[in-house]
Amino acid sequence: QVQLVESGGGLVQPGGSLRLSCSASGFTLSTYVIGWFRQAPGKEREAVLCISTTDRNIYYAESVKGRFTISRDKGKNTVYLQMNSLTPEDTANYYCATNSDCSSSEKRYDVWGQGTQVTVSS
Repeated sequence: QVQLVESGGGLVQPGGSLRLSCSASGFTLSTYVIGWFRQAPGKEREAVLCISTTDRNIYYAESVKGRFTISRDKGKNTVYLQMNSLTPEDTANYYCATNSDCSSSEKRYDVWGQGTQVTVSS
């Protein structure tokens, strides 16, 4: 069964950091791009950034440049989203998804995780 599972969300104070994980089963993550999306309460889901098959980070949300990065651990079949200098505006449910090419369009992604909640609050 092809599946993605996110983890690592939680409550963090402004200025803090979190590392989200996106683990795969049923397929090898390294052969696909992984996009991270987020959806804040009352807002549409938005693309945040993507990691290409050559491990290049492609940013779609200007607000996260310089603060968020994606990396892969091929041995663990897992992709990580490192989030630093978090602000309350980063509060959202975060999702990872697979595709053959990086895209900001969620319609292009085939397999999605269930999401993990990130709350930034003092």
